[in-house]
Amino acid sequence: MISTHPFVSGKYFIGGEWIQAEKTAKVINPANVNEVVGEVALCSKTQVDEAIKTAAKAYENWSQSEAEDRARRMQKAAEELKNIVEENVSLLVRENGKVLVEAKKDLLRCVDIMNQAAEELLEWWKPETLPGNQKVQIRKRPRGVTAVISPWNSPMILTFKRVIPAILAGNTVVVKPATNCPLTIMTFLNVVSSYFPDGVINIVTGSGSVIGEAICTDSRVRTIAFVGSTETGKDIMRAASGSVKNLYMELGGNDAAIILSDANLDDEAIKRLRIGILRASGQVCSAIKRVYVHESRYEEVVDKLKKEFQRIVVGNGIQPDVDMGPLNNKSQFEYVKGLVERAVESGATIITAGLQLDPDSWEQGYFILPSIITGVDHNSEIVRVEQFGPVIPVLPFSEVKEAVQLANDSEFGLRASVWTENEPLAMQLADQLEAGAVFHNNHTVFRDLHLDFPGVKESGLSRETRHCGLEFFADSYGLAD
Repeated sequence: MISTHPFVSGKYFIGGEWIQAEKTAKVINPANVNEVVGEVALCSKTQVDEAIKTAAKAYENWSQSEAEDRARRMQKAAEELKNIVEENVSLLVRENGKVLVEAKKDLLRCVDIMNQAAEELLEWWKPETLPGNQKVQIRKRPRGVTAVISPWNSPMILTFKRVIPAILAGNTVVVKPATNCPLTIMTFLNVVSSYFPDGVINIVTGSGSVIGEAICTDSRVRTIAFVGSTETGKDIMRAASGSVKNLYMELGGNDAAIILSDANLDDEAIKRLRIGILRASGQVCSAIKRVYVHESRYEEVVDKLKKEFQRIVVGNGIQPDVDMGPLNNKSQFEYVKGLVERAVESGATIITAGLQLDPDSWEQGYFILPSIITGVDHNSEIVRVEQFGPVIPVLPFSEVKEAVQLANDSEFGLRASVWTENEPLAMQLADQLEAGAVFHNNHTVFRDLHLDFPGVKESGLSRETRHCGLEFFADSYGLAD
């Protein structure tokens, strides 16, 4: 079994070799900022260039491999990876801040992604013959070097959902994990890489601006898969325009939940609403960021959400009885606190709930109790922005048309949800909402890993997918007689 975390700490990975970096930074535990979990390499432009060069060289042979061989390698890697999930759950909790249950689910889903994508590849890769009086086939071929730039909030799933289909489609990859929590990603990719030729997977870490610029301006990189903020996405688009790269980007979100007057607000529904808001301490692109409630149910929703939030135990996610961990980093912690402080200064009411697991060590981590924000309007800062924390503004509306207009009045369009017992009306409103996906009486993720839907407007690029994302990393071409 391949060694885990200490093997990758302070190193980067090129051509099948882990290389100790001259410069490193500390990876700290957001639940206890005095604990150093490991080190992250601070790569230079020269090292990024070497990673791209190595990936481009490996692509020459890997792109000619058979789909069956690629799928078989991936399935064997998934079998090995499953064996180290348990021993690495605590590592993900310590560097990211997730609670144990969420962390283990994330790691197991990485294994599921590998198996499902490998299975999907075999059917998807087959040529498709079009009907007509000329024989025309649609065939697929890999595109080249793929750069995968990952975020800190859900680093495992959002990395694997891009790296795995990219290499299954016959590409080679250069992966840039977030500096806040790279260790579990590198540990897992270390295992995956051992089943593939050297150079198929390469990993560089460090400054987003240094590595991002090197990746985006290099003509050898043909695809960039990025998950992160909309502003960084715009920077990538500008930098990548010189060589007209393929961009696959999941960007920011300000998801609206619309609760109609006839909504079923029993305990299970409120629990689903709470999970949609507070999953991963609210640090989810597709979490509910604002709630619009029909005025006839407004006080009821606020009261029930408050009672639901009061049950949430906040603390170090390594403890099994914790429901919500800290925010991942100091910058995000201070941003969310600033949003709340400015909301109060503007006249908002803050309803703070939840329980501190360990009040004595509370100040040692980036902990924030969940809060409901009332007394704000649609143009308030805390409503307009992507909070990315456990705070939720709740606003009343009187007419359904008004709620849809408010939900759509945003530069974002990632997810939305409609809460009503009238399913035909929910379908009608879904057609009107400007979002990449709309949920009915829920606000969650797609359980089937084949499925995902990027946002519209400034929430993302590329329309997704029934094929585990494989289509984003290959070009289709026609073969005709």
